[in-house]
Amino acid sequence: MDIISIIIGMVGGLAGGFTITKVLEKSTASNLLKNAKKDAASILKDANLEGENIKKDKLLQAKEKFLELKSEHEKEILAKDKRMAEVEKRIRDKESQVSSELAKAKKVNDDYEAKTAEYESKLEVLNKKQQEIEKMHKSQVEQLEVISGLSAEDAKEQLVESLKAEARTKAMAHIQDTIEEAKLTAQQEAKKVIINTIQRVGTEEAVENCVSVFNIESDDVKGRIIGREGRNIRALEAATGVEIIVDDTPEAIILSCFDPVRREIARLSLHKLVTDGRIHPARIEEVVAKTTKQIEEEIVEVGKRTVIDLGIHGLHPELIKTVGRMKYRSSYGQNLLQHSREVSKLCGIMAAELGLNVKLAKRAGLLHDIGKVPDAESDLPHALLGMQWAEKYGEKEEVCNAIGAHHDEIEMKYLISPIIQVCDAISGARPGARRQVLDSYIQRLKDLEEIAFGFNGVKNAYAIQAGRELRVIVESEKVNDDMASSLSFEISQKIQTEMTYPGQVKITVIRETRAVNIAK
Repeated sequence: MDIISIIIGMVGGLAGGFTITKVLEKSTASNLLKNAKKDAASILKDANLEGENIKKDKLLQAKEKFLELKSEHEKEILAKDKRMAEVEKRIRDKESQVSSELAKAKKVNDDYEAKTAEYESKLEVLNKKQQEIEKMHKSQVEQLEVISGLSAEDAKEQLVESLKAEARTKAMAHIQDTIEEAKLTAQQEAKKVIINTIQRVGTEEAVENCVSVFNIESDDVKGRIIGREGRNIRALEAATGVEIIVDDTPEAIILSCFDPVRREIARLSLHKLVTDGRIHPARIEEVVAKTTKQIEEEIVEVGKRTVIDLGIHGLHPELIKTVGRMKYRSSYGQNLLQHSREVSKLCGIMAAELGLNVKLAKRAGLLHDIGKVPDAESDLPHALLGMQWAEKYGEKEEVCNAIGAHHDEIEMKYLISPIIQVCDAISGARPGARRQVLDSYIQRLKDLEEIAFGFNGVKNAYAIQAGRELRVIVESEKVNDDMASSLSFEISQKIQTEMTYPGQVKITVIRETRAVNIAK
């Protein structure tokens, strides 16, 4: 019974609690519903107010946009109206102008018709008068023919012949006066141009010689250069073709050779060897080969600097190299590059005085002696050989003709040709500029070497001792010891029969055999 009472009490408590809970929930829900309705009403009210405001704003914006579009539309309409008014005005002006032009044209046409009628009447009168004049002229001519006993054609021929003779006499007298005046003026002007040109170009004269002096710090270096039993000096002379004179001159070694290129190679090679300190035959050959290459590069650089200094452009690379080689060539003892630069400047000044092409004249002046540069002998004079070179490398016909004609080998066809000839003579005729004896001496040494090269098996030939000795280096594979002796005799016989020289010429044939192996 207690348990049942407890259970009943618990059920009753649960029921009461549930009832109380439901009542509270209902009360809470009612309050929430009321609050929600209030909030909804407030939100709805706010939304209505905001909607009204947005509506008013949109209406205002629409009105503003409408007013703006209306204003723009009115502006466009006003602009179109204005343009239409301007077009109408131009049309009215054109119509007025056309009407005025038509009136003028009509007036001109009327005047033209009136004048045409007047001219036709006058022309008719003139024709009648012309006919009358011709009749009168014919009758007068007939009367004159009767009086003079000559026909009109005969009289005309006699008059023409007399006039021709008189005109010919006057013309010849005028031509003779003009020629005499031109001769006097031309001589004066030519002298003036030449004097001005010479005065405006002042160049230093440097006469080439055949000896260079190599300075050394002490005489101890001489023994190292000579080497044991003279091996080093012989190797150096054989590699360069230069005679090296080591005597009692203090702190100096003399290099003797007619070819300036060989002397320069020998001088630079000696400088490198002495600076390096290693002097032996193998090292000498190596240094000489490198120096030879260096000289070739320097020749190209000298040619480039020369053409740049003179303002000459577009010269072929081979001609630039030829200009560089002029530094190591001489003409009658005068350095060829200095001579050619001087001639180029003289030609430029003279061409400017005469109103000719200055650049073309300077170009021809620089290249006029390129025929003297090649090492190989040629049967052609140097002027014609230089002209062939210029034609080969695309020079203009004026330049080629000036080169070929500067010693009168060919006919001068252009005005710059006599300018080149005159400037060449001016440069060579300066006091002290040239030495004829030196040039003939150098030519004799060249002829000595050429005779040796004419024999089979000759590798190199060097004229030394001022032409008193010819040193010939032969290829050991082609020439044996017996043949070397025979070759020396044959060369001496040919020199005796073909050349004129003072004293004696010693012919030394050198044959060297080398065996080279490499240890790896």
